Amino acid sequence: MLETSSEKPAPVRVISEAISEYINRLGQVWVEGEIAQLNDRAGSGMIYIRLRDPSVDMYLEVTCPRSVFKAVAPLSENARVVINSKVNFYTPTGRLSLNAKEIRQVGLGELLARLEALKKVLAAEGLFALERKRKLPFLPNKVGLICGRASAAEKDVKENARRRWPAVRFETREVAVQGSEAVVQVSAALRELDNDPEVD
Repeated sequence: MLETSSEKPAPVRVISEAISEYINRLGQVWVEGEIAQLNDRAGSGMIYIRLRDPSVDMYLEVTCPRSVFKAVAPLSENARVVINSKVNFYTPTGRLSLNAKEIRQVGLGELLARLEALKKVLAAEGLFALERKRKLPFLPNKVGLICGRASAAEKDVKENARRRWPAVRFETREVAVQGSEAVVQVSAALRELDNDPEVD
């Protein structure tokens, strides 16, 4: 472990090398995101990708050899992808990036498979059981809404509902709607809203 103090600070070089050494221990990782930007630098043999997390304002830079990029169906901005990559920390500039080894596009088939998996989890918890279903009131006391963080869908649902019934009230839970935490967070939000007596 690197020990420093105000009397014995470490030079930039030492800190950069320590960060690089730590990051190198991560090995290869799979990361899922949405292509926010593609930069094809002719002659470099590389394509530079800005990969964003759609549920939060967060980005990672990905360096992708042209051969890896061309091995999948044509990709464009806003495409959802899963990338096998090696995390790299470039010590001279302190820049963190991912070096892509393989790219897979997240297609409709995979999304439907994930949806089916989520439905099975919820069914196993009894959330679709007939005895749990309640008759919807003519005018609900409060509507439970589960959506992604800062999503346009939340705004659309609320605006359209208020056009039809201005007095409508919402109890909103913001969750991850994709990735490894989505099933856990959506399930927890459903349980929480289901246990709230004010939510119809």
